[in-house]
Amino acid sequence: MADTLSIEVPAGNGRDLPGPVEQPVLLVEGLVVEHRDGTTGRIFRAVDGVSLRVAAGESTAIVGESGSGKTTLAMAATGLGPRSGGHIELLGRSLERLSRRALRRLRPEVQIVFQDPHGSLDARQSVRSGLRELRRLQPERTAWIDDAALLERVRLSADLLDRYPHQLSGGQAQRVCIARALLMRPRLIVADEPTSGLDVSVQADVLKLLREVRQTTGAALLMISHDLAVVRSVCQTVHVMRRGRVVESGPCETVFTDPAHEYTRELLAAMPGARWRARR
Repeated sequence: MADTLSIEVPAGNGRDLPGPVEQPVLLVEGLVVEHRDGTTGRIFRAVDGVSLRVAAGESTAIVGESGSGKTTLAMAATGLGPRSGGHIELLGRSLERLSRRALRRLRPEVQIVFQDPHGSLDARQSVRSGLRELRRLQPERTAWIDDAALLERVRLSADLLDRYPHQLSGGQAQRVCIARALLMRPRLIVADEPTSGLDVSVQADVLKLLREVRQTTGAALLMISHDLAVVRSVCQTVHVMRRGRVVESGPCETVFTDPAHEYTRELLAAMPGARWRARR
């Protein structure tokens, strides 16, 4: 199998792979997401005035402890979750102005790789059947590659095509999920804790694959994670969230070597085997 991911662009079709565009693939300004507590009836803000920008081909991370609002932010920003205020432009389109039908048409351009790969796959479908369904729904977008070649792109054997999710390891299942996302030729991939629960060696393989996908397809990557080591190995920029707000943003190397906010320093200090020292 090939050691690196490579995707050929069929001649004469400018939509086969994402290319550079002037506007960001995702622009979030002052996003607010409010929820009502089912017991007390009180309103609380899961996301409180967050702004961020993801450029075409860029890898951006949102980090924070559990409950900080990072997944809620990502789902709202991509039109998959509720929002209470703020402005969002997804692939140059204002979400506030999009009808449900228009948003559905835009959906193939944004693919999500979730934390639990087995939960993301239909237990009743083999890998081949799942790919066949995507091809039926999006024939023009998915005709660029066959199933065996697609699995090879994510370093899986074509023998896995007839297996069901329960017959796949966690790493294999996550690679299948990445392959399914890749098949749609998205301009934005959202990876929500994509290596959580995987063995360390498998984590490294999945992270390497995500880097290759971004570098070779030009798709932007928005990664959600509590693991700062994972983020540093994959992403160029990072936004640190705490209690629904972004408390620090910047290039990963700058934030991780010279953190400005006390909460960021606490996260770094809590990393297993952490070895960092802020510049003075």
